[in-house]
Amino acid sequence: MRLTAEPLTRLGFAPFGDVLDVPSEAGRLYYDDALGNLRPQAKPSLSLSFKLPTTDRPLQAELLERHEFSSQSFVPLDVSRWLIVVAPHARQVGPDRAAARAFVATGAQGVTYRADTWHHGLTVLDRPARFAIFMWRDGTATDEEFVPVSPFTVDIPGL
Repeated sequence: MRLTAEPLTRLGFAPFGDVLDVPSEAGRLYYDDALGNLRPQAKPSLSLSFKLPTTDRPLQAELLERHEFSSQSFVPLDVSRWLIVVAPHARQVGPDRAAARAFVATGAQGVTYRADTWHHGLTVLDRPARFAIFMWRDGTATDEEFVPVSPFTVDIPGL
């Protein structure tokens, strides 16, 4: 399987979650509906991440993850472009690779993955990057799930 990453847009990403646009003018944007938690015992979790850029071109995806009961938000703090690979949950089990999509986000775009959305690990493209990450955790194995998948290729235009 081969995917070609497309520019991140609200419409294209809508089946998987929300695009978080960093304001370009004075003011504040609210994304309250983007945050989801399906476990009353889970508590909010905020983490900060520093990632080096990947040198893999094209990217070979072999592992996907999901947070079955929690949304997960990535908010850029100091970021250039970054890659997002997502897939819905299949009716049987695991990620639906046939419905997978890939997007390239700018440093002014964050995302919230809806609960139960499969996604590739955080992948930055051009330079080291820093993100704030928000999700819900209760300390159990259901906080996150990782599954190996048949490898597929993600082409990144412009590289």
